[in-house]
Amino acid sequence: PNRPTSLRPGKNNDKIKAERNKWLQRFKEDKLFSTADIESAMAEPMEAIRLKAPKKIPHLANRLLQQYPDESIIHTCIKNTVQQRLEQISYNYIQRTKQKHINNAAVIVINNQTMEVEAYLGSPDFSDKENAGQVDGVRAVRSPGSALKPLVYAMGFDEGLVTPKSILNDVPSDFDGYAPENFDKKFNGKVTIEKALSFSLNMPAVKMLNEITVPKFVQKMKKAGFKKIAKEESGLGLSAILGGCGVTLEEMARLYTAFANSGKLFQLHYLKSDKKSPTVALTTPMAAYMITDILTQVTRPDLPNNYMNTYHMPLIAWKTGTSYGRRDAWSIGYNKKYTVAVWVGNFSGEGAPDLTGADIATPLLFEIFNTIDYNSANNWFFKPEDLKFRFVCPESGKLQGEYCEHSVVDYYIPNVSSAEKCEHLKPIFVSADARYSYCNLCLPEGGYKQKLYPNLSADLIDYYTAKGINFEAIPEHNYRCSRIQESNAPKITSPVNNKEYIVDKDDPAEIALKCNVHNEVKKVFWYINNQFYKEAFANEKIFVKLKEGKMKISCSDDKGRNSDINILVRFD
Repeated sequence: PNRPTSLRPGKNNDKIKAERNKWLQRFKEDKLFSTADIESAMAEPMEAIRLKAPKKIPHLANRLLQQYPDESIIHTCIKNTVQQRLEQISYNYIQRTKQKHINNAAVIVINNQTMEVEAYLGSPDFSDKENAGQVDGVRAVRSPGSALKPLVYAMGFDEGLVTPKSILNDVPSDFDGYAPENFDKKFNGKVTIEKALSFSLNMPAVKMLNEITVPKFVQKMKKAGFKKIAKEESGLGLSAILGGCGVTLEEMARLYTAFANSGKLFQLHYLKSDKKSPTVALTTPMAAYMITDILTQVTRPDLPNNYMNTYHMPLIAWKTGTSYGRRDAWSIGYNKKYTVAVWVGNFSGEGAPDLTGADIATPLLFEIFNTIDYNSANNWFFKPEDLKFRFVCPESGKLQGEYCEHSVVDYYIPNVSSAEKCEHLKPIFVSADARYSYCNLCLPEGGYKQKLYPNLSADLIDYYTAKGINFEAIPEHNYRCSRIQESNAPKITSPVNNKEYIVDKDDPAEIALKCNVHNEVKKVFWYINNQFYKEAFANEKIFVKLKEGKMKISCSDDKGRNSDINILVRFD
């Protein structure tokens, strides 16, 4: 009708009815219709009701409007039943966490067989202006915490560096000034790769990345489509594996679909019209299966505190993540059918004491899986034919050596995984009273014996000593021996080589002198600028006052081996 504003159906029905009847009367006068038809039409009630415009999946709707501004109708892959359940579960869940000052969440659900996005939740309440509910948490850049660790271990498997039973030392270590700690501030000594991943230990992950190298890891992330990482690759370091980089929930969810698809990475499908994209081989099927096997274990600390009360524990592989300052809680899980990625936190970036991936994000993940996939077929992943079993020594995760007495079963990739034999025990010639050790150059004609000693690395010896953990150390080398060993020189861990230290000129600080040494070393000798400074026991921490300018710091052990570092000291 004319005057569409004043004659809006559902708003001014009486005016519309009067206008309608005026025209009907004119039709009657002009005899366009019969009198009976006109009277029937005028008697018809005016019951127009205005309905609110639909606001389903508002974050995705806005996103698709930006991508396809000229399309009048867009057919998405969203499944209404899955979406509605997801929205209700997430909304109710966040209402409970608000008392803990945790106000936002985002979730994405992907069908692993079709790569279709079946549910998309940018936030639990689009209308929640107080907590920035209109922010799309699926695309927001956040810190991933530990959620990237599976990828670095998968790379280690594929490069033949490690297998699930391989041993890494979870001990304090320094990487040119970067000294990460575990979430609980504790270290665990020798741990397997599977424990390091299932317990989400930080130091082993950093060591794994250090061995793989950051550039290789970044290239793999770029291959997986991580845009922020691609932009900032020159500034990334070892901290990236612990959350020192920017990712989105969408990118993380897609990454985990590769583990569910034998290492193959596909593009996500939001529209029914999306065409199948080329496959990206992110990992081998063997590495993907080993990661899945580890992430399926339930003997791990990142289970929710009350998970035993869960009415149904879903069969999924999953990994959690908690960013620095407890600003982001992640939990990403997958089975044969679905990959579900959950982020919980505050869009404002504010942290919360209770915000962890295990206790805040994982309960929501489990609830979603229990709701959308409760009665699905109990299919699980099959071991690839090219993935084999072998016996290894539990002390090292390497093939059994001459002195290995026990074995465990481990996965390995033929012609890829290392075939190095275990040397966790080392035969040493010692005096009859085991007071001194000998080498081939100083071995006496008689009065000696051969004994097996733990072949421990210097950093593990340092950890055992600091913790008061007993171990059998190799006796002091024959003091009459003139040999100067070329290997196993002291490794100076403090201060850090080639670093600049700025100190108060009125009160110059002291800095610790510390080194890691071979397990037969008893004493070390410190030198400052080629001048003798102090004698100390092998694992004793001593201090030196910093002097302005260049400082050369040297450490020699009682076997004559020496290491040097250089630092620059500036007075402020």
